[in-house]
Formats: sequence, structure tokens, C-alpha cells
Amino acid sequence: MSDSPILDKDLFIERDPGRPFAPGTGITRLAAAGPVTRVTYADGADGWLVTGHAATRAVLADPRFSARADLVNISASAGPDYEPQPTPPGMFIQSDPPEHTRYRHLLTGEFTVRRMRLLNALIERVTAEHLDAMAADGPGADLVTAFAYPIPALVISELLGVRPEEQQQFQHRITAMMSETDPERLQAGYLATAAYMGELVAAKRSHPTDDVFSGLAASDELSDEELGNIGFLLLGAGFETTANMLSLGTLCLLRHPEQLADWRADPGMTDNAVEELLRYLSIAPGTIRAALEDVELEGQLIRQGESVTVSITTGNRDAARFDDPDTLDLRRKTGGHLAFGHGVHQCLGQQLARVEMRVAFPALLHRFPSLRLAVDPDDVPVKTDGSIVGLRSLPVTWDD
Repeated sequence: MSDSPILDKDLFIERDPGRPFAPGTGITRLAAAGPVTRVTYADGADGWLVTGHAATRAVLADPRFSARADLVNISASAGPDYEPQPTPPGMFIQSDPPEHTRYRHLLTGEFTVRRMRLLNALIERVTAEHLDAMAADGPGADLVTAFAYPIPALVISELLGVRPEEQQQFQHRITAMMSETDPERLQAGYLATAAYMGELVAAKRSHPTDDVFSGLAASDELSDEELGNIGFLLLGAGFETTANMLSLGTLCLLRHPEQLADWRADPGMTDNAVEELLRYLSIAPGTIRAALEDVELEGQLIRQGESVTVSITTGNRDAARFDDPDTLDLRRKTGGHLAFGHGVHQCLGQQLARVEMRVAFPALLHRFPSLRLAVDPDDVPVKTDGSIVGLRSLPVTWDD
């Protein structure tokens, strides 16, 4: 083992008390030392941490770096005794071309312009319904459970083709699983959701409907196991990330009242504001790749077999790419931000996530012009024990 800094999960995902929107002190300090830093993983293996914007893009776009689960070192989150496992069938985010290309092609074909238009109408309706419910029950609500979770949960239910009579139970199951902290209950929730995914696959094979899952089930290129695992990936991409962006993004706006007021006064800045929130918050801290051969990066030689952890959080705060990056500026031109990744693994559901945020944020701000926190800002519980930063609750209130 070298004397390089130890890369553990806390270093990678931590947010300092009172600063829930910025990367933690530990990783910020490493980023200040250079865009590519030698680190030691929890199991004692040598590896690299990439914190610069340009270097991150280079790694994510380079086919010499693999995303395969059996090659990358995940001991920072799984612990020093983890044993690498082969990528499960269908888990395309942990696969390389040509396997990844095959899965990606099948999925991309389901995200049609027509379907996106239908989902946009659904998002508008669902958002209005939940804002109506908040107004009827208020003033006062937990914005996580009343707004941030149910909207993307309903959207992903439609995407997967969950039957209307089962949607409420399905939404309850996935929201409970995503917010669970007890390992045993989390495992139970995972197994229950996996079992339901198996039932859903069988239903779509025999009685297809007009949804993404049915379209995939119609293909003879995918096994039931592959379909079930793809369903889980769609859950994560279509629910958890958007839900946490809605809650953390609202907290961010409430803590930057001048920016919030500017957005309210100029709805035309919505697209730009959403992109800046994505850059500024970077709720998915990063990802890991493994070198398939020796690669030189920013003057450092990364040896074949070594893992490289890329930090999206610091890449999106890189002063070499963004002026005054630690300042929230909803009018900033944020082209090239890394919130959805980069390269062949760039988030497949990014356009859906954008549509949800472009609808939900302005609707919330317009419906409740006096929206404010109901607790001290530092008392809002930030969630950093998973793979995505978010909030456990967000108590808000408004004038009746």
C-alpha cells in the first residue's frame, strides 16, 4: 500500500455541515492539488481520482477505460473485502461496447418524440394535481413526500407500464426503498421490487401496452433477466435522480432568494436555470472506470488494470471551465456540464429529467409565491449515505 490519500465513500460523497450544495472539504482539497491525483482504495489497491472537468470528459469518452463491474474497484463504497462480480445481464451502465451498444440501441428506440410529448402532458397534469393537494392540506408540507417523490414516481410508473390499479402500491414501494436506511429493510424492499419487476416482465410479454417496457419486451433480443435489470436501471434513472434534484434544488432556491426572485420574474430563463441547478448541485458525485491498457492523462501514467474514480461534483466546479464556479447563477451559460455524465454512458433519461424539472420548478414557484422554509436551513436533513445526494425531508410553508 502506498501513502497516497485513502479514497473512501465519505470523501467522495460528503457535504460539509451548512454547505449541502458543494463538494466536501476533503475532495475539494485534493482537487486543488491537480486534476488527476494518485489515491489508495479501501482494499489497498493503487488508483486515481480525477477531479478536473477536462480530464473527466477525457476519461468518460475514452474506450480504453472500462465500466465493467468485474474490473472497476468499488471498495470505496463496498468495503475492503468486496469481491468483484460479473456485470449482471441487462445492467448496461456497467458494460462496454458491443454489449452496451446493443442495449443502448434498443432503449433509445423507445424514447420517441411522440412518447416524450405524452409524458410532458402527464408531468404537467401530475404536477398540478400534487400542488393542488399541497394547497388543500396546507399551509405547510414536507416537500419531499408531497412533491419531489410522487411526481417522478408516477412518471416512471407510466414509463414502465404499471397498471393503474397497482400504481399507488408501486409508488409507495419504490419511494420507501429509495429513502430506507436500515440495511435489512432496504434488502427486503429490493427483493420485493425485483419480484414485481419479474411479474411486470411476464405481463408485458403476454399483454403488451403502449409503454417503454412493452416495447422492449416485444424484442426477442432480451431475456427476462435482462429486462428485469433494465427495469431497475430505469427506476434509478427515472425516479431517484429527479426526485433528489427537485428537493435539493428547491432548498437551493430558497437559500438563494435573489436568484429565485429573478426566475419568478422571468419564466423564459427556465431552461438555463435548470441546467445551472444541475451543474451547481451535481447530486450524482461521480463514477468509476478501469484502464484496459496504459493511458497517459494530464501527464500521469495510468497503468492497465488500475481504477479511476471521476468526480462529477468537482468537475462541475472547475474554475478552468466555469467562471466563479462556486456561485449559483441561473443565467449562466452552462454548456458542457457533467451532471448527466459524458460519452457513450451519458444518461439515457436526461431529456425526461429535464422535462420534469422544467415543468415542476416553475409550477411550484408560481403556485406558492410566498414559499419558504419552515425550519432553520441548517436543520434540513441532507442524505449522503447512498450513491446520490438528496434530502430526507424538506419542511416548507407559505401564506394561506
